[in-house]
Amino acid sequence: MKKILVANRGEIAIRVMRTAKKMGIKTVAVYSTADRNAPHVKYADEAVCIGEAPSNQSYLLGSKIVDVAKSLNVDGIHPGYGFLSENADFAETVENNNITFIGPRSKAIKMMGDKLAAKDAVKNYDIPMVPGVDHAITDPNEAVEIAKKIGFPILIKAAAGGGGKGMRVVNEEKDVVEQMERAISEATSAFGDGSVFVEKYVTSPRHIEIQVMADMHGNILHFFERECSVQRRHQKVVEEAPSAVLTPQLRERMGQAAIDVARSCDYIGAGTVEFLLDADHNFYFLEMNTRLQVEHPVSELIAGVDLVELQIRVARGEKLDIKQEDLKINGHALELRVYAEDPLNDFLPSVGNLEVYKLPVGKNIRVDNGFEEGMDIPIYYDPMLSKLITYGETRDEAIQLMIHAIENYHVKGVQTTLPFGKFVCQHEAFRSGNFDTHFVKKYYSPEKLEAQHTEEAQIAALIAVKQYLEDQKLLRLPIQ
Repeated sequence: MKKILVANRGEIAIRVMRTAKKMGIKTVAVYSTADRNAPHVKYADEAVCIGEAPSNQSYLLGSKIVDVAKSLNVDGIHPGYGFLSENADFAETVENNNITFIGPRSKAIKMMGDKLAAKDAVKNYDIPMVPGVDHAITDPNEAVEIAKKIGFPILIKAAAGGGGKGMRVVNEEKDVVEQMERAISEATSAFGDGSVFVEKYVTSPRHIEIQVMADMHGNILHFFERECSVQRRHQKVVEEAPSAVLTPQLRERMGQAAIDVARSCDYIGAGTVEFLLDADHNFYFLEMNTRLQVEHPVSELIAGVDLVELQIRVARGEKLDIKQEDLKINGHALELRVYAEDPLNDFLPSVGNLEVYKLPVGKNIRVDNGFEEGMDIPIYYDPMLSKLITYGETRDEAIQLMIHAIENYHVKGVQTTLPFGKFVCQHEAFRSGNFDTHFVKKYYSPEKLEAQHTEEAQIAALIAVKQYLEDQKLLRLPIQ
């Protein structure tokens, strides 16, 4: 593999290219008119404009991306995450044009992309599942009958999507019809598929996922777990590895379950198997993401591997040269997704110009970044600017370093999730490890964040006054 096209933008495009360059592989960037001067375009060996700013006129044009790849004699296409990364048709088109898709085969993407098909695939492996139905339903009366059997609250969920779309928690029978209609409508508009299913809603769950890697020779490894319970709108903001609550025995059981899920669909490459963990530490299979995850750096740091390099090697047909027993957890890693969002205004996107954009630097601080000072934030794409990652020998050390890194990450021109990240790291529930996916709902409010800001400003002012008075005292001392 001599040349790779990265079918993505921003920090993940640069992340993939960095490893490709380390391996002596040439890189090709694709970009929209909005990204003409973006860092990923400058970083690549070659770059091609594929369309206008909206993603459906550029980054989602699979056939055009393949045409570019063929014209430049590209050997492999890495999809990153988002955009076409879990599009089975795109993977198939790449395969059919004799280009290596650096990801799973289209069959596995299709199977795991449909939550009901995924449940069906893994049922022979004795993997714990949330109580519910294993078929799509459209009749609210059927949903009511199911709910009576498994008990309220229930979760009505789109079969064909993620990111919290087409998802409704229902606590009482009287609300089933209305919430089901809403879920079907939302799923239809978001995914073009209104199929929904019903399962028991696990109260106070933790979101635990296992990183897996599989080669073409039947070897599947897991690289331990990531804790992804701090979320807003069902989307992760803070992730860490390992989880503060998994015992070695539970870790081993969940790791083996993740390997079995990958085996159930003849998986190849990097993937993530997601589980819910209830208050009694029972775990349930949720879904499989058939791509590299945003939060993959925390797994890399604790396991001492380059997951993108392993992806490329596996795609080239190489055998994984690591054994499961060789993998050990070393230290602790934390990641904050730095979004251009306003945490004081319901995390709504914050559009503007990066008047100041200075990244923190230092030992055990990693920033996977896609922006530069002076750039505008495009309104057309996900508002993530970067991922801020810290590593420590202990969890406490990683948390303290994250607070330090946040304080040294300077952004002006847009609002970001940096203050929210600091709020999380300083909160007793997070520091104790005693939290779940309701962290934001239970503990966070804009008022609390503002109060924290005010308190910090007052402390800073008192320190400044004290220092001033001490300086004045020194100035008044007689010369000896």
